[in-house]
Amino acid sequence: MTNANSDSTCSADVHRDPLASHIDGFAVLLRGQGYVAETVRQKCALLADLSQWLGVRGLSLNKLDEALAARFHTDRCPPDRQQMRRGRAATTSQILNYLRDLGCIPTPSVTIGSSPVDVLLGDYEKFLRSERGLAPATLKNYLPIVRRFLAERPDSHVLRFDELRAADLHGFIIRSAQRGSLGRAKLMVTAMRSFLRFLRQRGILSSDLAAAMPGVANWRLSHLPKTLPPHQVEQLLASCDRDTPAGQRDYAILLLLARLGLRGGEVVAMTLDDLIWECGEIVVRGKGQRLARMPLPPDVGSALANYLRHVRPACATRRVFVRMHAPLRGLRGPSTICCIVRRALKRAGVTSDFKGAHLLRHSLATDLLRRGASLDEIGQLLRHSQPMTTQIYAKVDITALRSIGLAWPGAAS
Repeated sequence: MTNANSDSTCSADVHRDPLASHIDGFAVLLRGQGYVAETVRQKCALLADLSQWLGVRGLSLNKLDEALAARFHTDRCPPDRQQMRRGRAATTSQILNYLRDLGCIPTPSVTIGSSPVDVLLGDYEKFLRSERGLAPATLKNYLPIVRRFLAERPDSHVLRFDELRAADLHGFIIRSAQRGSLGRAKLMVTAMRSFLRFLRQRGILSSDLAAAMPGVANWRLSHLPKTLPPHQVEQLLASCDRDTPAGQRDYAILLLLARLGLRGGEVVAMTLDDLIWECGEIVVRGKGQRLARMPLPPDVGSALANYLRHVRPACATRRVFVRMHAPLRGLRGPSTICCIVRRALKRAGVTSDFKGAHLLRHSLATDLLRRGASLDEIGQLLRHSQPMTTQIYAKVDITALRSIGLAWPGAAS
């Protein structure tokens, strides 16, 4: 009889406080992600509040989702406290993800559109991923362009590609190019050519419309690479406050850009396994999923070792460079590296029209050329797949250009 009452009481407690048993586990997760004790306490208090809210209303865990969480915030947070509301919503999202990882609440089903456009795009995505082996970043660029093209078609609900003409493609590119940059227009042409080849391979399109796609006028080597002189590169490096953890991390990142000419995405993708300390080398994950081993200069190796030993927080990710604040995880993407360069330029008082990570890559190549390195050697360092890519740096060698320049007609001898 006593056991029956005990079981009944336990069941009632679970019903009144359905998430109570998960508070300790959630706290362990948060501490592992680098949150300080006070933040862990606040987030766990919100979990307890949500648990009581569910219990009072007699709501079971299998009903908990984003919509129910939104009702919870409406009930618990005053409408005029928007900042507090956003913070609580972010924590609730963490709670839902934690509970789903444990299998305590159902994972929302992904609704796959059944329209002709959705079906076709799904097939095209599989083609790019499985048959072409393209990187996720490429898919992220191509798919929205193709979706927008299909959405503008008058037959988007039927997709009569037999009525598609070159003029339709030209009009789409011209309209879209007027709203973006030259680089964006080139990307659109490339994406559409890829899609048209896919349609023809699948037998959906009989004519080779990819060959009819207009090219975008962009003369190779028509511009000078944006660079900094060596003394300004050193100013940039010296601007990092190496007495702070963030400054030491950023110093190591900027050295990789300035000494090895790495791209921003290559720095972000670097893992602990890519550092081969015994050989003094680093594995670089470049474009097209190509891997390259490069020697690690002493100053770069020293900065990396100092960062890893004294600065980088312990966390689950294998990425070399991680956030300095919770949740601890790898940097978001190349844009984060560009922000680090931009902040360094501002601290150093260096003015540049171009503020991306490639600024230091171009500066390295230009400095090497002026010090006597050949274009072939620079191309190898920068890991260019095509020699033509490196030729743009020949334009910054003014001394060499003067030796082949013709005298201006009528000029004084």
